[in-house]
Amino acid sequence: MNILLDTAEVDFIKSANEYYPIDGITTNPTILAKGKRPYIEILQEIVSIIGSEKMLHVQVLSTNAKEIVKEAEYVNKVLSGNIYIKIPVVPEGFKAMMALQKKNIKVTATAVSTPQQALMAAKAGASFVAPYVNRIDNISGDGVKVVADIIKIFNTHNMKAQVIAASFKNVEQVQKVCLAGTHAVTVSEDVFTNLYHHPLTDWSVNKFIEDWESAYGKGAVLGEV
Repeated sequence: MNILLDTAEVDFIKSANEYYPIDGITTNPTILAKGKRPYIEILQEIVSIIGSEKMLHVQVLSTNAKEIVKEAEYVNKVLSGNIYIKIPVVPEGFKAMMALQKKNIKVTATAVSTPQQALMAAKAGASFVAPYVNRIDNISGDGVKVVADIIKIFNTHNMKAQVIAASFKNVEQVQKVCLAGTHAVTVSEDVFTNLYHHPLTDWSVNKFIEDWESAYGKGAVLGEV
C-alpha cells in the first residue's frame, strides 16, 4: 500500500518526506503551474528531496500520440529516479501507452472515470491507473465502487497494473478505497494532514505530560528523574 502526495509544493514535500513514510509524489499541469517558475526546476528539486527510489508521476500536455511519446522521452531524459509518465485515457493516450511500453517507459493512466477505461489502459501497458474518486462522486457516480470494480477486474484476470486512487476531498474516501484494496492513494496536502492528525490524540498527549509534570516537575523526562 503506497501513499503519495499530490503536490509540487517543495517545502511541504520536504517536511512530509522527513517526518512521514510517503512513497512518492504525483503532479499535473495545474499543480506545476502554481509554482510560477520553470517546471523542470520544480521536478528536479522534488527528485532531489525524495530520492531515486520513491515515485514521481509527471503528466504530459500533448494530445497527439507521437508528441506524447516525445514528451515522455524528454522527461525520462532530464529527470533521474523512479519516473512515471501520466497519460490521460483518451484514444491518442492509449496509442502512446502502447508505444511507451515498448520503450520501457513507465506509464500512469490518468483521468480514469470507469473500470472499462482502466482495463483498456492496463492492456495498453500502464503500470498504474488513476481513477478520480471525488470527481466521479460529483457527477452522481460512486468513486469508491469504481475503484473496487477496477481492482476486481485486475485480480480476476491477473493483470499487472495497479490502482493509484486519486481526487479525494476527505479522509473517509481514502479509508474506503483502502478497504476496497487499492494499491496506492495520492492525496492533497490538507487530506494528507488529516490522515494522521486527530484532536483526541493531541488531548491525550497533553494530559500525559500534565500528569507527569505534576509529579516530577515541569520539563522532566525519562532518565532525568
